[in-house]
Amino acid sequence: MRTAALIQVGDKHIAVDCGPDFRAQMLRAGISRLDAILITHQHNDHIIGLDDVRPFNFRNDMDMPVFCTVAVEAELKQRFAYIFETQNRYPGAPQVQLRRISKASPFEVEGQVVRPVELMHGRMPVLGFRLGGFAYLTDVRTIAPEEFAKVKNLDTLVLSALHHSEHHSHLNLKQALALIEQLSPRQAYLIHMSHRMGLHQEVSQKLPENVALGYDGLTFTVD
Repeated sequence: MRTAALIQVGDKHIAVDCGPDFRAQMLRAGISRLDAILITHQHNDHIIGLDDVRPFNFRNDMDMPVFCTVAVEAELKQRFAYIFETQNRYPGAPQVQLRRISKASPFEVEGQVVRPVELMHGRMPVLGFRLGGFAYLTDVRTIAPEEFAKVKNLDTLVLSALHHSEHHSHLNLKQALALIEQLSPRQAYLIHMSHRMGLHQEVSQKLPENVALGYDGLTFTVD
């Protein structure tokens, strides 16, 4: 399925992105309550499942807080105009509360401080997120030095690595491993891989000891 994450802190659940597989991913994880969604960027594979927040509106009796940049907000309002309609709004439309964020300022979600990290996805700025010793960085090609400083001293890093070849908007495996070596997290997981990465067992044998390939349903605990 498409790359996404679910952060659980106590009884609170925070999703990172809501792509085309959002509904299936929430069902598989057995999530009956979702407290917020963080959006990394506006590409289809990261936002197009937004309509499926509807069941959580019913279950939680609340508008879904969605944290995103100005650029993402504009795209959501265009693609999901019916959600944000103010006149003759369909009564069953998803209820979403947009909360604007930027790389400049940390923000709080359900008592957790989230530090946004700007990444360059080719020429498009996107956001990664750091919570304590955990950082989630997807669709990365480059990171500016001032943003790089935000993700040092990590316990666990989740980082995208598309495949083995050079790509204009994604890190390949060699580049991702070089970045991991620079950051030196205790553990790193690679995500957003294409079928061209190769077979899990074969690729895993060539990775450093503290690096593993991510997979659907992967769970881990961060101290």
